[in-house]
Amino acid sequence: MRGPADGLSNSTARQIALAAQGFTDPQPSGRVDLRHVRRALGRVGVLQIDSVNVLVRSHELPLFSRLGPYPRQSLTDLVERRRELFEYWGHMASFVPVRFHPLLRWRMKRAQQHAWRHVSALQRNHPGYVEAVLAEVAARGPIPASALSEPGEKSGPWWGWANGKAALEWLFFTGEVASAGRGRNFERLYDLRDRVVPASVLALPTPSVEDAHRSLLLDSARWLGLGTAGDIADYFRIKVTEARPRLNELVEAGELLPVRVEGWKQPAYLDPAARVPRHVRARALLSPFDSLVWNRERTERIFGMRYRIEIYTPAVRRVHGYYVLPFLLDDQLVARVDLKADRKHSTLRMPGAHLELSHVAADRAKVVASELEAELRSMADWLELDHVSPARVQFR
Repeated sequence: MRGPADGLSNSTARQIALAAQGFTDPQPSGRVDLRHVRRALGRVGVLQIDSVNVLVRSHELPLFSRLGPYPRQSLTDLVERRRELFEYWGHMASFVPVRFHPLLRWRMKRAQQHAWRHVSALQRNHPGYVEAVLAEVAARGPIPASALSEPGEKSGPWWGWANGKAALEWLFFTGEVASAGRGRNFERLYDLRDRVVPASVLALPTPSVEDAHRSLLLDSARWLGLGTAGDIADYFRIKVTEARPRLNELVEAGELLPVRVEGWKQPAYLDPAARVPRHVRARALLSPFDSLVWNRERTERIFGMRYRIEIYTPAVRRVHGYYVLPFLLDDQLVARVDLKADRKHSTLRMPGAHLELSHVAADRAKVVASELEAELRSMADWLELDHVSPARVQFR
């Protein structure tokens, strides 16, 4: 790796990022087991959770993107039986290695100090309600919010939470309750923290906020390979104003290297152990919430793709489709693919595919189409779907 005073080209930065995220690791040639899953998890650290299931739950896709077809139950096993991962607010709602529990206690403590408006109103207007919800979890957990004896009424769709759901989510945010798994319709199942998080982890000392931030930022930089202060802070949603002093301390300690990257307006921080691969031979469909692309500004800066998820956009205003996945081929995002799992007809449907003409020469369109067809067939097999429709890719 070059010294800290040297600049990097954007293409080199892109290759570093792909290697750090596991896209230059060889995919398993035989049966995929927990060793492979753990290795891939070690490349990303955090799996963002999203409830949309038009294709597959989002947190299942990053492992497929890096390993190919793997046993989907293995992730559930790591979360719900082995307790190697736990659910919390990492990068949004996420599965995080359980060893990170002490590093996120500062976030739990801040939640305890600043109750949400809904919860403050509950505590004011219904004294004892939150405590009663906690007591019910202790007596009956794990349970979903809908199973509370007095769940309350929703105030609207989406985030119009009922009182019971708001109380449970706040208790979850403060760390007093934890997610024991997911039930029907992907409902979070709440239980007491001590019945979910291993006792050996709970016994670990709680670091200071500054030490926790340094550790989280250092791991984030390792998973990214390199990034601006904003990129690295975003991994665990740490405020940039809090992250900058810690990043400077990591530079002073020699644990990160300051670098300039061609075309980047902000200075960057490089993991000294980051690898620049000789070449990148990757092929992957990426979840909209994959850690390679979840930061849209970084995605545009590194890959030249202005990517937006359009599931909340009215149909008439959508440009690329409802649930659109970027398609990575070698070191470029070369297409956007709208996908849907039609389980009733055992078919992986592709309503649309758009070629990134700024990155793909006209004579490579057939190559991209062929590689995408192979990846779609692999995904269909993984999802146990018999057909891909249409069978041939026609870019719009």
